[in-house]
Amino acid sequence: MSSTPRSGTADGLARRLHRDLDGEARFDDYTRHLYSRDASMYAITPLGVAFPRHADDVRSAVAAAAEHGVSVTARGAGTSLAGQTVGPGLVLDLSRHMHRIVDLDPTARTAVVEPGVVQDQLNRAAAAHGLMFGPDTSTSDRATIGGMIGNNSAGSGSLRHGMTIDHVRALDVVLSDATSTRLAPVTEQERARRAALPTLDGRIHRDLPHLLTTNSRAIAEDFPAFWRRACGYRLDRLADSSPFNPAHLVVGSEGTLALTTRAEVALVPAPARTTMAVGHFTSVAAAVEATEDALACGPATVELLDRTILDLSRQKIEYASLGTVLEGDPGALLFVAFAGDDEDELRTRLHELTALWARHGHGYHTLHATTPDRQAALLKVRKAGLGLLMSAGEGTRRPLAFVEDTAVHPAHLAAYTRRFRAVLDRHGLTAGFYGHCSVGCLHIRPFVDLADPAQVRTMRAVAEEIKDLVTEYGGVNSSEHGDGLARSEFNRELFGPRLYEAMREVKSLFDPDNRLNPGKIVDAPAMTDHLRDAALGPAPQLRTHLSFSVVGGMRGAADRCMNIGACRKSGTGTMCPSYMATREEHDSTRGRAGALVKALSSPDAHRALGDERLHEILDLCLMCKACKSECPLGVDMATLKAEALAHHHDLHGVPARSRVFAGARTLNRLGSATAPLSNLPGRIPLLRTLLDRTLGITPHRPLPVFARRNLARWSRRRNRTVQLAPLGQLTFLADSFTTYTEPDIGRAAVELLEHCGWEVRLESGGCCGRAALSKGLADVAKSQARTLAHRISASSPPGSPVVGCEPSCLMTLRDEHRAMHPDDPVIKDLAGRVRQIEELLLDAVTDGRLRLRADSWPAGRRFLYHGHCHQKAEVGTAATVALLRAVPGAEVVEPDAGCCGMAGSFGYESEHYELSMTVGADRLFPAVEAQPDDTVIVATGTSCRQQILHGTGRRAWHPLEVVRAAL
Repeated sequence: MSSTPRSGTADGLARRLHRDLDGEARFDDYTRHLYSRDASMYAITPLGVAFPRHADDVRSAVAAAAEHGVSVTARGAGTSLAGQTVGPGLVLDLSRHMHRIVDLDPTARTAVVEPGVVQDQLNRAAAAHGLMFGPDTSTSDRATIGGMIGNNSAGSGSLRHGMTIDHVRALDVVLSDATSTRLAPVTEQERARRAALPTLDGRIHRDLPHLLTTNSRAIAEDFPAFWRRACGYRLDRLADSSPFNPAHLVVGSEGTLALTTRAEVALVPAPARTTMAVGHFTSVAAAVEATEDALACGPATVELLDRTILDLSRQKIEYASLGTVLEGDPGALLFVAFAGDDEDELRTRLHELTALWARHGHGYHTLHATTPDRQAALLKVRKAGLGLLMSAGEGTRRPLAFVEDTAVHPAHLAAYTRRFRAVLDRHGLTAGFYGHCSVGCLHIRPFVDLADPAQVRTMRAVAEEIKDLVTEYGGVNSSEHGDGLARSEFNRELFGPRLYEAMREVKSLFDPDNRLNPGKIVDAPAMTDHLRDAALGPAPQLRTHLSFSVVGGMRGAADRCMNIGACRKSGTGTMCPSYMATREEHDSTRGRAGALVKALSSPDAHRALGDERLHEILDLCLMCKACKSECPLGVDMATLKAEALAHHHDLHGVPARSRVFAGARTLNRLGSATAPLSNLPGRIPLLRTLLDRTLGITPHRPLPVFARRNLARWSRRRNRTVQLAPLGQLTFLADSFTTYTEPDIGRAAVELLEHCGWEVRLESGGCCGRAALSKGLADVAKSQARTLAHRISASSPPGSPVVGCEPSCLMTLRDEHRAMHPDDPVIKDLAGRVRQIEELLLDAVTDGRLRLRADSWPAGRRFLYHGHCHQKAEVGTAATVALLRAVPGAEVVEPDAGCCGMAGSFGYESEHYELSMTVGADRLFPAVEAQPDDTVIVATGTSCRQQILHGTGRRAWHPLEVVRAAL
């Protein structure tokens, strides 16, 4: 995986790129490592990485690479599954800056886009005109149009809309000689004019027709008959097109012929309505057998998920809602969608399919999903199939993409699937099954350990057998994910010597010096070269402060990332807030995970964790924990960063600001004791400037206001009538903020719980350790965690609930305490006793102990509710939303607003302030500002409430304050 850069070449190329590019170029070891991988099983360390801002930068980069004898590999989101976007020379990240929608013409139904435009980004813009981009990939929230062009992507909607090649009108490209041209349909007269030019573009327009004529018989006879192809060069499409359009040859060429800088693509009408039937089957075989009946009803898609993926989805809160709509324990599901404008017609076809399956004995239950909300839970799991399957891997045994992209005619799919499974069984391999039954494409990923040479040999044997099997059925070896490093080796055999040589001629015509992404499609290395896990070597010994229970310890926890890029999405979800703000690969979860893998593979991993470049990469992680739930592989970057910070402190000492923020409870307690004098520094500009210069605490953000009458003081001094507590005692975690800066929230919580019949014991004697852990003071946090947990255990009835108002603190008891003390039975017991207050109050609403008034000020109001990131990651927001909806007449809106950007102390740090506000301005601030003045803004976390007030001027209430007001 690693390679030593040729220092003279690298230095010269770096100087040239820094001089000629408006964009950036990086040659440091960490950047090179991050771009050595895509979502495949391969890794090749490049010489350097450039980030062009425009087409001129792409030309300059190709020219510089040619001058220094270096290859060029173009890259979009880096989600390629066959190793297309890794290479040894200069990698061009076209997603960082080149992501403009240049033009969208709803009348002509076309769009002109730069290659870094994300599919969902284009679809959001087109949706305003009732249009969409036809190919529908499962990675639509991060897949770039440039990558889809390079790969000839398809997706679930290909039965209706075909492949990317069917929607590309014209391409602006940079050729291998660093010249630019436009590839588009041309008349014979125009082709002849361009053919006369003494340029590479002229040679292409002159020699391509001759090449087609010379090889016409091979093109007609040797291509696989099945239409859904993402392999080889599409000479067949070029031969059949009139007028002549060489852009179609570039589609699917994996960046080996030309680099796209702008594309004109066709758009299609978006269906007004969609209905869905979800067939439940006892096995994959039974589901596949039902496909022909589904196709007979004219569906838009027919998708398969097997039990492996369904079981994995049930383990993650992000996809848990699926389990509430399924019947029994299906071995496989078929998702059959019907799309169109006539709702009655769609319902008719839905019922026709249900009746047809019943008549032929297919399946044991058919679910009808006719509303967008009901379909969302189903489609969310379907789109996450790859990531969920990847999460089932352990250590270096992973489900790998090397035979997952074959396709046969749907009429042969049942027989083909049976024989495919027999091959796997014979080699002792297990696999997950999902895919597009409507077009005969199944994604089947066998579990293989690439660190085991015997397993590598098995993988190759299976690849060769499946290649022969798919050929026997007249199918294709790759139907949407391309050749790359995984399948290119077999192209000579699959296409035959005549057609393969024609493809080599194409490569030589466009790229005579083999400069562009060499080793893909033609003249490829063996599929077993450049394997990612085989090159890593064993993880060195490392003593960690926290527990990492996966195989491989801390490195294994980071190396769970398989680069599928879910953390690169934008416009939806929470992960990854800093990437959404910067669009920097190293600010994504996978970028940080990859950097940690590099450090943790060093001979002295402890010292490598103190590397300053590594901590630049980790710095903008907000530790929101969204990756723990939204990443299908559950990469927990918050815990990994805390551990890395601890090692950095071991080597370099603890900064003063980190000690201040780690001691938040002590600081808040002293502030409360000395209030109101302690609140003066927040109001005096000179003191705020001093805090900025000495500790790096930004003067632009208001400081918390300390309350003299804090929660503990209120609890000791209040007059309380002793009442029977039929439900027994519970422990209320009086966190540092609810106690000292927002005691009204704590009072509301205590009064509500007592009203419901609980005896509330206030635990206000210590810190949970969250603040110290977030700053990397792991040993301090461990001490605080053990002390607090044992005190709660000793002073509360066994099994009694532990509740709190601040999600970051309460969830620390559930999660981080166990990572700090994995073998402590007291901590394990306490983690199991943690409950959300909202859950207990909902129980009280249900049985009538908690009655909310219709004449209270919250009744009949509209609530905009923003959940805390840690709450979303650990338990979800469903209980809070349900409690707010229990307020009479309440309307509750929960926008997909992502992270607030405050992230505890992060938003107070001078160097992070701007990013913090950028994250908030992404979706949260606009969502709040769009609400009428009488909408009540509600947020669970103290950081979220501070950020909303600072960013929008609107007060945000804690949900319990609202419910208390309605009591």
